[in-house]
Amino acid sequence: MGSAVFHYLGPAFAVLLFARLAPLGVAGLRIWSAALVLALWRRPWRVLARLDTEGRYTIVAWGAVLAGMNVCFYLAIARLPLGTVAAIEFLPVIALAALGARTVRNLAALVAAVGGVHVLADVRLAGEPLGFVFAFANAALFAAYIVLAHRTARSPRGVGGVDGLAAAMLVASVFVTPMALRQAAPALTDPVALAAGIGVGICSSVVPYVFDQLAMARMARSTYALLVALLPATATVIGVAVLGQFPTPAELAGVALVVLAVVLHRERRTDSSEETASPEETGFPEETGFPDETGSPEKAGSPEGVRRDASRGAGGAGNEGLPDPLRHDPP
Repeated sequence: MGSAVFHYLGPAFAVLLFARLAPLGVAGLRIWSAALVLALWRRPWRVLARLDTEGRYTIVAWGAVLAGMNVCFYLAIARLPLGTVAAIEFLPVIALAALGARTVRNLAALVAAVGGVHVLADVRLAGEPLGFVFAFANAALFAAYIVLAHRTARSPRGVGGVDGLAAAMLVASVFVTPMALRQAAPALTDPVALAAGIGVGICSSVVPYVFDQLAMARMARSTYALLVALLPATATVIGVAVLGQFPTPAELAGVALVVLAVVLHRERRTDSSEETASPEETGFPEETGFPDETGSPEKAGSPEGVRRDASRGAGGAGNEGLPDPLRHDPP
Protein backbone atom coordinates (compact mmCIF):
# COMPACT_ATOMS: atom_id res chain seq x y z
CA MET A 1 0.00 0.00 0.00
CA GLY A 2 2.86 2.38 0.75
CA SER A 3 4.25 1.77 -2.73
CA ALA A 4 0.85 2.42 -4.36
CA VAL A 5 0.41 5.70 -2.49
CA PHE A 6 3.89 7.06 -3.18
CA HIS A 7 3.80 5.85 -6.77
CA TYR A 8 1.11 8.42 -7.63
CA LEU A 9 1.58 10.90 -4.79
CA GLY A 10 4.82 12.06 -6.40
CA PRO A 11 3.19 12.73 -9.80
CA ALA A 12 0.29 14.49 -8.05
CA PHE A 13 2.74 16.88 -6.40
CA ALA A 14 4.42 17.24 -9.81
CA VAL A 15 1.14 18.52 -11.26
CA LEU A 16 1.06 21.18 -8.55
CA LEU A 17 4.64 22.05 -9.45
CA PHE A 18 3.63 22.76 -13.06
CA ALA A 19 2.67 26.25 -11.89
CA ARG A 20 6.39 26.95 -11.37
CA LEU A 21 8.07 24.66 -13.91
CA ALA A 22 7.06 23.24 -17.28
CA PRO A 23 6.29 19.47 -17.36
CA LEU A 24 9.58 18.66 -19.10
CA GLY A 25 11.49 20.50 -16.39
CA VAL A 26 9.70 18.55 -13.67
CA ALA A 27 10.39 15.27 -15.48
CA GLY A 28 14.07 16.15 -15.65
CA LEU A 29 14.28 17.00 -11.95
CA ARG A 30 12.56 13.71 -11.11
CA ILE A 31 15.03 11.62 -13.07
CA TRP A 32 18.14 13.56 -12.02
CA SER A 33 17.28 13.49 -8.32
CA ALA A 34 16.35 9.79 -8.38
CA ALA A 35 19.54 8.96 -10.31
CA LEU A 36 21.64 10.85 -7.75
CA VAL A 37 20.05 9.14 -4.73
CA LEU A 38 20.27 5.67 -6.28
CA ALA A 39 23.85 6.26 -7.47
CA LEU A 40 25.02 7.29 -4.01
CA TRP A 41 23.23 4.31 -2.48
CA ARG A 42 23.84 1.47 -4.95
CA ARG A 43 26.91 2.56 -6.98
CA PRO A 44 25.49 1.34 -10.31
CA TRP A 45 28.83 1.54 -12.15
CA ARG A 46 29.59 -1.81 -10.48
CA VAL A 47 26.57 -3.26 -12.27
CA LEU A 48 27.79 -2.02 -15.64
CA ALA A 49 31.27 -3.42 -14.95
CA ARG A 50 29.99 -6.98 -14.54
CA LEU A 51 27.72 -6.98 -17.60
CA ASP A 52 28.81 -8.13 -21.03
CA THR A 53 28.47 -5.89 -24.10
CA GLU A 54 24.92 -7.03 -24.84
CA GLY A 55 23.90 -6.43 -21.25
CA ARG A 56 25.29 -2.91 -21.36
CA TYR A 57 23.42 -2.18 -24.57
CA THR A 58 20.25 -3.39 -22.86
CA ILE A 59 20.85 -1.10 -19.88
CA VAL A 60 21.40 1.85 -22.24
CA ALA A 61 18.18 1.04 -24.13
CA TRP A 62 16.35 0.62 -20.84
CA GLY A 63 17.57 4.02 -19.65
CA ALA A 64 16.49 5.66 -22.92
CA VAL A 65 13.03 4.12 -22.58
CA LEU A 66 12.85 5.22 -18.96
CA ALA A 67 13.64 8.81 -19.95
CA GLY A 68 11.05 8.83 -22.75
CA MET A 69 8.45 7.20 -20.56
CA ASN A 70 8.80 9.81 -17.83
CA VAL A 71 8.68 12.67 -20.32
CA CYS A 72 5.49 11.32 -21.93
CA PHE A 73 3.93 10.60 -18.53
CA TYR A 74 4.40 14.18 -17.33
CA LEU A 75 3.21 15.67 -20.59
CA ALA A 76 0.11 13.45 -20.29
CA ILE A 77 -0.76 14.31 -16.67
CA ALA A 78 -0.39 18.00 -17.53
CA ARG A 79 -3.43 17.53 -19.78
CA LEU A 80 -5.43 14.59 -18.38
CA PRO A 81 -6.55 13.43 -14.91
CA LEU A 82 -3.97 11.31 -13.10
CA GLY A 83 -6.38 8.36 -12.79
CA THR A 84 -7.04 8.33 -16.53
CA VAL A 85 -3.34 8.25 -17.42
CA ALA A 86 -2.70 5.51 -14.84
CA ALA A 87 -5.50 3.37 -16.26
CA ILE A 88 -4.27 3.74 -19.84
CA GLU A 89 -0.82 2.71 -18.68
CA PHE A 90 -2.17 -0.73 -17.77
CA LEU A 91 -3.41 -1.58 -21.28
CA PRO A 92 -0.11 -2.88 -22.70
CA VAL A 93 0.63 -4.49 -19.34
CA ILE A 94 -2.48 -6.65 -19.63
CA ALA A 95 -1.79 -7.26 -23.33
CA LEU A 96 1.72 -8.56 -22.59
CA ALA A 97 0.32 -10.83 -19.90
CA ALA A 98 -2.35 -12.18 -22.26
CA LEU A 99 0.29 -12.95 -24.90
CA GLY A 100 2.50 -14.66 -22.33
CA ALA A 101 -0.24 -16.95 -21.00
CA ARG A 102 -3.10 -17.41 -23.47
CA THR A 103 -6.05 -18.36 -21.30
CA VAL A 104 -9.73 -17.49 -21.28
CA ARG A 105 -9.20 -15.59 -18.05
CA ASN A 106 -6.40 -13.45 -19.51
CA LEU A 107 -8.44 -12.83 -22.66
CA ALA A 108 -11.29 -11.61 -20.47
CA ALA A 109 -8.81 -9.38 -18.62
CA LEU A 110 -7.61 -7.91 -21.91
CA VAL A 111 -11.18 -7.25 -23.06
CA ALA A 112 -11.98 -5.53 -19.76
CA ALA A 113 -8.84 -3.39 -19.97
CA VAL A 114 -9.51 -2.36 -23.56
CA GLY A 115 -13.13 -1.58 -22.66
CA GLY A 116 -12.08 0.53 -19.69
CA VAL A 117 -9.53 2.51 -21.70
CA HIS A 118 -12.08 3.00 -24.49
CA VAL A 119 -14.57 4.46 -22.00
CA LEU A 120 -11.91 6.80 -20.60
CA ALA A 121 -10.79 7.90 -24.04
CA ASP A 122 -14.33 8.43 -25.27
CA VAL A 123 -15.05 10.74 -22.34
CA ARG A 124 -12.14 13.15 -22.91
CA LEU A 125 -10.76 12.57 -26.40
CA ALA A 126 -12.60 15.54 -27.90
CA GLY A 127 -11.10 17.98 -25.40
CA GLU A 128 -7.53 16.71 -25.00
CA PRO A 129 -6.40 14.64 -27.99
CA LEU A 130 -2.73 15.52 -27.42
CA GLY A 131 -2.97 14.32 -23.82
CA PHE A 132 -4.07 10.91 -25.06
CA VAL A 133 -1.21 10.81 -27.57
CA PHE A 134 1.24 11.24 -24.70
CA ALA A 135 -0.68 8.82 -22.46
CA PHE A 136 -0.63 6.03 -25.04
CA ALA A 137 3.03 6.77 -25.86
CA ASN A 138 3.79 6.44 -22.16
CA ALA A 139 1.90 3.13 -22.05
CA ALA A 140 3.79 1.77 -25.08
CA LEU A 141 7.12 2.79 -23.56
CA PHE A 142 6.12 1.14 -20.29
CA ALA A 143 5.63 -2.13 -22.19
CA ALA A 144 9.12 -1.72 -23.72
CA TYR A 145 10.44 -0.94 -20.24
CA ILE A 146 9.06 -4.26 -18.96
CA VAL A 147 10.57 -6.26 -21.82
CA LEU A 148 14.02 -4.66 -21.44
CA ALA A 149 13.98 -5.22 -17.68
CA HIS A 150 13.04 -8.85 -18.27
CA ARG A 151 15.88 -9.27 -20.77
CA THR A 152 18.37 -7.88 -18.25
CA ALA A 153 17.18 -10.18 -15.49
CA ARG A 154 17.28 -13.24 -17.78
CA SER A 155 20.83 -12.60 -19.02
CA PRO A 156 23.57 -14.96 -17.73
CA ARG A 157 25.10 -12.16 -15.70
CA GLY A 158 21.84 -10.29 -15.22
CA VAL A 159 21.12 -7.87 -12.42
CA GLY A 160 17.95 -7.36 -10.48
CA GLY A 161 16.44 -5.28 -7.76
CA VAL A 162 17.48 -1.74 -7.09
CA ASP A 163 20.91 -2.19 -8.70
CA GLY A 164 19.51 -2.57 -12.21
CA LEU A 165 17.19 0.37 -11.69
CA ALA A 166 20.07 2.53 -10.48
CA ALA A 167 22.11 1.76 -13.60
CA ALA A 168 19.19 2.45 -15.94
CA MET A 169 18.27 5.65 -14.08
CA LEU A 170 21.83 6.91 -14.43
CA VAL A 171 21.60 6.38 -18.19
CA ALA A 172 18.14 8.00 -18.25
CA SER A 173 19.54 11.11 -16.57
CA VAL A 174 21.83 11.58 -19.59
CA PHE A 175 19.10 11.00 -22.18
CA VAL A 176 16.63 13.39 -20.53
CA THR A 177 19.09 16.29 -20.27
CA PRO A 178 18.73 17.66 -23.84
CA MET A 179 14.93 17.59 -23.51
CA ALA A 180 14.58 18.98 -20.00
CA LEU A 181 17.59 21.12 -19.15
CA ARG A 182 16.22 24.38 -20.55
CA GLN A 183 12.81 23.98 -18.89
CA ALA A 184 14.36 22.92 -15.58
CA ALA A 185 16.76 25.91 -15.49
CA PRO A 186 14.31 28.24 -13.65
CA ALA A 187 14.49 25.88 -10.66
CA LEU A 188 18.11 26.96 -10.11
CA THR A 189 16.84 30.37 -8.98
CA ASP A 190 13.72 29.04 -7.27
CA PRO A 191 14.66 27.03 -4.14
CA VAL A 192 11.04 25.98 -3.57
CA ALA A 193 10.71 24.53 -7.06
CA LEU A 194 14.10 22.82 -6.80
CA ALA A 195 13.29 21.22 -3.46
CA ALA A 196 9.85 20.17 -4.69
CA GLY A 197 11.35 18.62 -7.83
CA ILE A 198 13.83 16.62 -5.78
CA GLY A 199 11.00 15.51 -3.51
CA VAL A 200 9.00 14.36 -6.54
CA GLY A 201 11.95 12.25 -7.69
CA ILE A 202 12.36 10.60 -4.31
CA CYS A 203 8.62 10.03 -3.86
CA SER A 204 8.10 8.69 -7.37
CA SER A 205 11.26 6.76 -8.26
CA VAL A 206 12.97 5.78 -5.01
CA VAL A 207 10.51 5.19 -2.16
CA PRO A 208 7.95 3.06 -4.11
CA TYR A 209 10.59 0.73 -5.51
CA VAL A 210 12.24 0.14 -2.14
CA PHE A 211 8.82 -0.56 -0.63
CA ASP A 212 8.18 -3.06 -3.40
CA GLN A 213 11.43 -4.86 -2.66
CA LEU A 214 10.62 -5.10 1.04
CA ALA A 215 7.04 -6.22 0.42
CA MET A 216 7.92 -8.96 -2.05
CA ALA A 217 10.48 -10.46 0.33
CA ARG A 218 7.57 -11.20 2.67
CA MET A 219 4.50 -11.65 0.45
CA ALA A 220 3.25 -14.35 -1.92
CA ARG A 221 3.24 -13.46 -5.60
CA SER A 222 -0.53 -13.89 -5.98
CA THR A 223 -1.19 -11.60 -3.00
CA TYR A 224 1.01 -8.88 -4.39
CA ALA A 225 -0.52 -9.18 -7.87
CA LEU A 226 -3.96 -8.67 -6.33
CA LEU A 227 -2.80 -5.56 -4.51
CA VAL A 228 -1.44 -4.17 -7.78
CA ALA A 229 -5.07 -3.92 -8.90
CA LEU A 230 -5.38 -1.01 -6.50
CA LEU A 231 -2.96 1.17 -8.49
CA PRO A 232 -5.43 2.77 -10.96
CA ALA A 233 -7.93 3.24 -8.14
CA THR A 234 -5.22 4.73 -5.93
CA ALA A 235 -4.29 7.17 -8.69
CA THR A 236 -7.94 8.24 -8.96
CA VAL A 237 -8.25 8.76 -5.20
CA ILE A 238 -5.01 10.77 -5.06
CA GLY A 239 -6.21 12.82 -8.02
CA VAL A 240 -9.33 13.73 -6.04
CA ALA A 241 -7.58 14.35 -2.72
CA VAL A 242 -4.52 16.28 -3.94
CA LEU A 243 -5.57 17.79 -7.26
CA GLY A 244 -9.36 18.07 -6.97
CA GLN A 245 -9.79 15.95 -10.12
CA PHE A 246 -13.25 14.51 -9.52
CA PRO A 247 -14.02 11.76 -12.05
CA THR A 248 -17.31 11.51 -13.90
CA PRO A 249 -19.40 8.33 -13.57
CA ALA A 250 -18.11 7.20 -16.98
CA GLU A 251 -14.49 7.74 -15.89
CA LEU A 252 -15.12 5.77 -12.70
CA ALA A 253 -16.56 2.94 -14.81
CA GLY A 254 -13.48 2.99 -17.05
CA VAL A 255 -11.08 2.81 -14.10
CA ALA A 256 -13.19 0.04 -12.54
CA LEU A 257 -12.91 -2.02 -15.73
CA VAL A 258 -9.12 -1.67 -15.71
CA VAL A 259 -9.00 -2.69 -12.02
CA LEU A 260 -11.15 -5.72 -12.91
CA ALA A 261 -8.72 -6.61 -15.70
CA VAL A 262 -5.79 -6.58 -13.27
CA VAL A 263 -7.72 -8.79 -10.82
CA LEU A 264 -8.64 -11.26 -13.58
CA HIS A 265 -5.12 -11.50 -14.96
CA ARG A 266 -3.13 -14.63 -14.18
CA GLU A 267 0.48 -15.25 -15.08
CA ARG A 268 1.88 -18.49 -16.45
CA ARG A 269 2.63 -20.48 -13.33
CA THR A 270 5.62 -22.55 -12.42
CA ASP A 271 5.87 -24.95 -9.52
CA SER A 272 7.19 -22.22 -7.27
CA SER A 273 4.93 -19.47 -8.47
CA GLU A 274 3.44 -18.89 -5.07
CA GLU A 275 6.69 -18.64 -3.21
CA THR A 276 7.77 -15.36 -1.75
CA ALA A 277 10.90 -13.73 -3.04
CA SER A 278 14.08 -14.68 -1.24
CA PRO A 279 16.32 -12.04 0.34
CA GLU A 280 18.94 -12.70 -2.34
CA GLU A 281 16.40 -11.91 -5.04
CA THR A 282 15.45 -8.58 -3.55
CA GLY A 283 18.86 -7.46 -2.33
CA PHE A 284 17.55 -7.04 1.22
CA PRO A 285 18.35 -9.34 4.15
CA GLU A 286 15.27 -10.99 5.62
CA GLU A 287 15.98 -9.80 9.15
CA THR A 288 16.51 -6.10 8.54
CA GLY A 289 15.02 -5.22 5.18
CA PHE A 290 18.15 -3.23 4.29
CA PRO A 291 20.64 -3.82 1.48
CA ASP A 292 23.18 -6.54 1.95
CA GLU A 293 26.84 -5.79 2.53
CA THR A 294 27.71 -5.53 -1.12
CA GLY A 295 24.43 -3.87 -2.08
CA SER A 296 24.24 -6.26 -4.99
CA PRO A 297 22.12 -9.42 -5.14
CA GLU A 298 23.82 -12.53 -6.48
CA LYS A 299 20.86 -13.60 -8.57
CA ALA A 300 18.84 -11.76 -11.15
CA GLY A 301 15.65 -12.60 -9.30
CA SER A 302 12.13 -12.02 -10.47
CA PRO A 303 10.35 -8.94 -9.22
CA GLU A 304 6.70 -9.06 -8.47
CA GLY A 305 4.65 -6.06 -9.38
CA VAL A 306 3.75 -3.52 -11.95
CA ARG A 307 5.59 -0.40 -11.09
CA ARG A 308 8.39 -2.02 -9.34
CA ASP A 309 11.87 -1.07 -10.14
CA ALA A 310 11.42 -2.75 -13.45
CA SER A 311 15.00 -3.68 -13.20
CA ARG A 312 13.49 -7.09 -12.55
CA GLY A 313 12.27 -8.91 -15.57
CA ALA A 314 8.65 -9.42 -14.96
CA GLY A 315 8.81 -13.05 -15.89
CA GLY A 316 11.68 -13.89 -13.60
CA ALA A 317 14.62 -16.05 -14.33
CA GLY A 318 12.64 -19.23 -14.10
CA ASN A 319 9.59 -18.48 -16.19
CA GLU A 320 9.21 -19.05 -19.88
CA GLY A 321 7.51 -16.88 -22.45
CA LEU A 322 6.80 -13.20 -22.05
CA PRO A 323 7.26 -11.54 -18.66
CA ASP A 324 4.42 -11.04 -16.27
CA PRO A 325 4.25 -7.24 -16.01
CA LEU A 326 2.14 -7.40 -12.86
CA ARG A 327 5.14 -8.63 -10.95
CA HIS A 328 7.10 -5.58 -10.16
CA ASP A 329 8.60 -1.28 -12.09
CA PRO A 330 6.83 3.12 -11.96
CA PRO A 331 7.70 6.93 -13.23
